[in-house]
Amino acid sequence: MTVKLVDATISSFGSAFEKFKSEAPKNKANLILFLADNDPSTNLSWCPDCVRAEPVILKKLKALPDDVALLRAYVGDRPTWRNPQHPWRVDSRFKLTGVPTLISWENDAVKGRLEDYEAHLEHKIIALVSGN
Repeated sequence: MTVKLVDATISSFGSAFEKFKSEAPKNKANLILFLADNDPSTNLSWCPDCVRAEPVILKKLKALPDDVALLRAYVGDRPTWRNPQHPWRVDSRFKLTGVPTLISWENDAVKGRLEDYEAHLEHKIIALVSGN
C-alpha cells in the first residue's frame, strides 16, 4: 500500500487541502491528521499525545493494502494552538478541540474522527479507515 503524504501549515493548508480534495476519489481512504508543530529546541512535537499517536497511525496506514492519502496539518506552536480563534478551532468543517485529531474525509465532508485521547489506538485507526 502507498501512503500519499502531504504536509501543510496554517498558511499552506488552503492550497494543500484543495489538491487533497481533488485527488480524493483516487484513494481508498483520505485522512487529515492535525498535529502540533515540533519544538525547535528538541525537534519533537510539544504535544506528548502527538508524539505517541503519529508513529502508530503511520504504521497502521502503511500496513493497509490500499492507497491512502494523508494530509498532515500542523497547528503551530503551543501559543498559536491555544488561541480560541485558531483557524481550525473555528472552522465549521473541523471544529478542532485537541491534537492529535485524525479525520476521515469522504464526499467532501468529515466522515469520522478520532480525537486526541483515542488517536493512538490501533483498533480505532483501522475502524476509522475502513468506515466502521
